[in-house]
Amino acid sequence: MNQNFDKCIDMLLVHEGGFVNHPDDPGGMTNLGITKKTYDDFYLTDVEEWEMKQIEKSHVIPIYRENYWLKCSCHELPSGVDWMVFDWAVNSGPARAAKALQRAVGAFEDGSIGPKTLEAVKASNRVDIIEQMANEREAFYRSLSTFDTFGKGWLRRNDETMEQALNMG
Repeated sequence: MNQNFDKCIDMLLVHEGGFVNHPDDPGGMTNLGITKKTYDDFYLTDVEEWEMKQIEKSHVIPIYRENYWLKCSCHELPSGVDWMVFDWAVNSGPARAAKALQRAVGAFEDGSIGPKTLEAVKASNRVDIIEQMANEREAFYRSLSTFDTFGKGWLRRNDETMEQALNMG
C-alpha cells in the first residue's frame, strides 16, 4: 500500500496557498485549496469569510484525505501516479482525474477507480500514465473559458506536478 499522502499533501499545499476570493473563480471563497462549499459540506457548517481566512492545515488535511486521496484510491496507485491523480482531483474534481487515469490505462471510464482500473494501472507503464495525464490536463485547461485569467498558473502547476510525479518513481 502506498504511503505517499504526507509527501503529496505538502506538495499540494505549495500549489494551493492561502485565502483567495477571485471574482472570476467559480469556486468562490477558498483557503488552502478548500472552497467554502467543500468545507461547509465536510464539517456540516456555514462559515463566514473571517472564519475561512483562519482555516489551518489541520482543518483541511482530513478533507483532502477523504474527499480526494481515498476517493481516488491514490493509496493503491504507484508512486507518482498517485500524485498526478490527487493533484488533478483537487484542482478539477475526483471524477475528472479518475476518468483521465482510466483513459491513460485503457480502463472503462466511469470516474470511479476500482479493482479493474487498478489492474489496468498495474499493467501499464507509470511514466506513460503520468505523461498522458499531463498532456490531457493541459488540453483540458486550454479548453476552459477562464484560461486567459488562470491559464499560466494552471500550466505551471501541471508542469511542476508532472515533473514531481516522474521523480517519485
